[in-house]
Amino acid sequence: MTAVLFDNVSIIFGSNPQRALDLADAGRSRDEISAETGLVLGVANASLEIKEGEILVLMGLSGSGKSTLLRAVNGLAPVVRGDVQVFNEGRTTNPYTCTPQQLRDLRMHTVSMVFQQFGLLPWRTVAENVGFGLELAGVSEADRRRAVGEQLELVNLTQWADRKVNELSGGMQQRVGLARAFATGAPILLMDEPFSALDPLIRTRLQDELLEFQHRLRKTILFVSHDLDEAFRIGNRIAIMEGGRIIQCGTPQEIVRNPADQYVADFVQNMNPINMLTARDVMHHGIVTATSQGAVAGTAKPETPLVEILDVLARQPGTIGVVDNGAIIGTISAQDVVAGLTLHRRKA
Repeated sequence: MTAVLFDNVSIIFGSNPQRALDLADAGRSRDEISAETGLVLGVANASLEIKEGEILVLMGLSGSGKSTLLRAVNGLAPVVRGDVQVFNEGRTTNPYTCTPQQLRDLRMHTVSMVFQQFGLLPWRTVAENVGFGLELAGVSEADRRRAVGEQLELVNLTQWADRKVNELSGGMQQRVGLARAFATGAPILLMDEPFSALDPLIRTRLQDELLEFQHRLRKTILFVSHDLDEAFRIGNRIAIMEGGRIIQCGTPQEIVRNPADQYVADFVQNMNPINMLTARDVMHHGIVTATSQGAVAGTAKPETPLVEILDVLARQPGTIGVVDNGAIIGTISAQDVVAGLTLHRRKA
């Protein structure tokens, strides 16, 4: 089912936006539009469907329009043409045409946001920060305390509940931000480069935790990133933007194998293949006997990410059976992984 729908959305910063729209429709670039009109083209004719329960990453260089498009979900960007539709429990809300009360309900109960710089209140404790959104929504203290406890346990911060947030590391502070977003119960999360200010080790750890949370909670997540490895690691699908326009949207595998144009091809040419290959890409088709390839280390589905395969083989060397519809269609050994990576690099 659809969670968010952008239908031919254009976003212009400045007065009398029709001048910029006409030029955008004529194919003029953002720089050309700015030079001629003094207006800023944020997003041009963007159409995109975010499915319920998926992580869709808006990817692009700085100024590509990804954060601007994300903010349109909760009515925080100047949409001048097109529709934004947010779906939840049989209701459809357009943040630009709904009533003020409907917009408030959307922001309080349907859509929650995680910021790059955490957005925490330093004079409050960890627990108070996590419960802040619930407090604004008028949730009773008892219910708030219960919800906060559940979310702190989820992000492994229970023992830090009564500490001030400035006593926590950057990674822990971002986990507080995640817990605050989860605590509202909102089914849709907007995440605007939430890990970009952190060092690489902490960033990777939080990416792992986000995927674990998603496995348990099944939120709809619209995630903005300029980091290609991050996008390919966490995204079910990726929308690549340039100059306010969506150039291509697809799975990581689809984008790498069939880039829409030279811009996308250049964008992904240095992609680490481990982050986008699957079991299907490296498996040995058919069944190989355990005696020739080692003990059975486990099973996997054809679309299991290669990084998960490597984790299993690192813990228990041997072979992994690839199972589809109850039947073994192939096997994977460490040698198969090496061969698959080598073949991909030659194709690239």
